[in-house]
Amino acid sequence: MALKITDECINCDVCEPECPNQAISQGLEFYVIDPASCTECVGHFDTPQCVEVCPVECIPLDPDHPESEPELMAKYQLLQREDAA
Repeated sequence: MALKITDECINCDVCEPECPNQAISQGLEFYVIDPASCTECVGHFDTPQCVEVCPVECIPLDPDHPESEPELMAKYQLLQREDAA
């Protein structure tokens, strides 16, 4: 599954630079995660880095975007090919 940032976000700015896929950006009221770019850090790290640094624990799995580990790895590989092009 992709991750999402809830409205409990305090806009502390620590998650955005930690995302290796640049999936996190400032939304209208709080940070948001682009599910098309979020791989839960699969391919980069053992755990999602945004979750690791979030001081208010407002980054759960997004039930609207269910993905298995193999699907996340395939997305990671696709994003890597796009970045290389």
